[in-house]
Amino acid sequence: MRLNLLFLAALPLLAQAPAPPKATAFERAVVQEMSDLRVRPKAYARHLRELRGWFEGKLWVRPDRVPLRTEEGVAALDEAIAFLESVTPVGPLRFNEGLAQAARLHAQDIGPRGAIGHVGADGSRLSARLNRLGTWQGTVAENIGTLEEDPRQVVIQLLVDDGVPDRGHRHNLFNPDLHQAGAGSAPHRDYRVVTVIDYADGFVVGR
Repeated sequence: MRLNLLFLAALPLLAQAPAPPKATAFERAVVQEMSDLRVRPKAYARHLRELRGWFEGKLWVRPDRVPLRTEEGVAALDEAIAFLESVTPVGPLRFNEGLAQAARLHAQDIGPRGAIGHVGADGSRLSARLNRLGTWQGTVAENIGTLEEDPRQVVIQLLVDDGVPDRGHRHNLFNPDLHQAGAGSAPHRDYRVVTVIDYADGFVVGR
């Protein structure tokens, strides 16, 4: 009888789902890099100026990296520098493990399929994916970057926003209504790696 009771008592523990993996150092560093950008945009402009000399027309030939063919050339970089020189700093971003989990799940969804969009394989959009994991407040947004495996380069790609007419990624980076963020990366079929960043005014895992 005692053995049966012990067995029954253990059942809830056996039924528990494994905890999702914690964010990696890289994923945390991406959020920290974005936070630094928001707080000190003029200082960040110096990083961008150092990259101007590596353009050959629309080809961005950075040291120790595969040359990147851009759509706008150095013009987009110069526009980002001018933006950083004039924008009002906004508050820092706080890392949120739940947002990182949501971002990683989306990266793992789109990466093997070679996709780079904000719609999941099941047709879900960001708000629906966050609802599955918890409760969000206020404004939510999502950025997606590819190719880069260095946190600063991930953020620079989104900041420069080459080929994106409305500079939507840059707008998300400096949106004062977004106070928390989480990043998640996964291998990508066509672009080596994809990094998804989910933002929210607030997000709490569970219900």
